[in-house]
Amino acid sequence: MSDDQPVRLYCFAHSVEGVSVFDGWAASVGPGVEPVPVLLPGSAPRRGEARVTTHEALLADVLPLFTDPHPGPFVLYGHGLGAMVALSVTRALHEAGLPGPALLAVGAWSAPHLPAGLPDPRHATDAELLDVLSGKGAVPVGSDERILLQAMLPVLRADLELAQSLHEAAGRPSPAGPLTTPVLVVDSQENRLAPPSTADGWRQWTDGPVRSRTVPGRHFFVRGGRELPRLLGRVCRVVRRLAKEPAPVG
Repeated sequence: MSDDQPVRLYCFAHSVEGVSVFDGWAASVGPGVEPVPVLLPGSAPRRGEARVTTHEALLADVLPLFTDPHPGPFVLYGHGLGAMVALSVTRALHEAGLPGPALLAVGAWSAPHLPAGLPDPRHATDAELLDVLSGKGAVPVGSDERILLQAMLPVLRADLELAQSLHEAAGRPSPAGPLTTPVLVVDSQENRLAPPSTADGWRQWTDGPVRSRTVPGRHFFVRGGRELPRLLGRVCRVVRRLAKEPAPVG
């Protein structure tokens, strides 16, 4: 790769409305890294488009971003539901024989085979959704996180439909065999929806190495702080350095 070519860090948010959490990342990830928030249908400036709620619709929308047959190294980070989106994209690229990410980073989400504890959005009341999505008390009443959840309930219902579809698709065996992509699991001590102990579950989803890191905060640790973008920036620079090393002979 060119010495001047940055590593692209594609970022998938916890909600279709949540990509603004990545707005300040360019100043925090450090040199040689380009954050690329991925806008899904339904988010500004795509607010007029119908939200995707199925695995098939998601891939039809997102995969064209990754069809360059000779891309430079790139990394995917998905937070919350975005972790399932990032995993789904990685598996789809693997099955299509296209270059995949040098690293899959996931935050604040349990591995797909573990019970997510999410309600059925078709039948749950608003109160039931809020109770589960707030981590049964992990997000305090009156906090910014709680207010955000209340305001976004209609969007979150659609997100939960997408989550169900992505979990079902992940449970189907891949015709291309298991991933070999390295995985970084990012968690936080105060996140009851996906505590640090869930990191081990991700080892079942790749034959590559799996590492975990813990950052401050609750479920929405993606918002506001610099620890997460700085961590991912350092990881991307490792990816960039390894991509520039000559391939072993023989």
